Amino acid sequence: MRFDWRTISGPALTAVTALTAFLVDRYLVAVPNPAPLFVCIVALAASVSGIASGLTSAGIAVICSALFFLDHRAMPGYGVTDVSRMLMLAATAAGTALITGLLRQKWIDAFAADQEHNATAARLANALDQVDIGIVLLDSDTRAEFINRAFREYFALSDAQADSKPPFIALMYHGRDTGAWELPEDEMGAFIAERTEKMRAGDSTPINITLADGQVLRFSCTALPDGGRMLSYTPVTDLVRYTDDPDRADYFRSLRGSERAQAPPLHAAE
Repeated sequence: MRFDWRTISGPALTAVTALTAFLVDRYLVAVPNPAPLFVCIVALAASVSGIASGLTSAGIAVICSALFFLDHRAMPGYGVTDVSRMLMLAATAAGTALITGLLRQKWIDAFAADQEHNATAARLANALDQVDIGIVLLDSDTRAEFINRAFREYFALSDAQADSKPPFIALMYHGRDTGAWELPEDEMGAFIAERTEKMRAGDSTPINITLADGQVLRFSCTALPDGGRMLSYTPVTDLVRYTDDPDRADYFRSLRGSERAQAPPLHAAE
């Protein structure tokens, strides 16, 4: 048990309350049994500093109650009723300290686990933002819980749009509105419908998607155990274009990596 203000606050408050009750009872007006107030203080001590502080407060409460009962007897000693009351107070105060302290520890452990989980998730998100593979994580309702930096750049998706957790169909329409895909306009509707249907079905068959700026992405959908989906967009421009004119090889390679940012920007539709 660490000795700081939290640790000593419960026992100190119990002692001060008992002393105040003695003084008021002796010099001012009669004071009823302060045992219920002691139990509340024990619960407060255990919630603030843990089981040790709560049990210490409970011990002080029982001792002070014993003195309080003795002070109110006409004859020296304790009767059976007094002993029963003190035993009940001891059991109640100790039980309160244990239960409250255990609940406090459980809450602290849960909070620490949540903090660790959030830290791990933040590190993972930062790591995924460093790769050139576009990653989108969808929940069971097909809303985007996470969209990494590469996907935002490929499809000119603003941070505000990405962080608003858009549904998959909204991302598809965004690509259509910004002219991201190298597709005739009359084929766009069928393409969106087919992609949406296969995503919902969890079809993992990869396909190549050609963007309007010449890049080629290999799209793949992975069904997750919780009903969500992980969508990946892997740049394969230099692999798909290997049969093209060799004189343009350097151009196609330049579409990858840091040169991606030099492609004509696609402005998000409002």
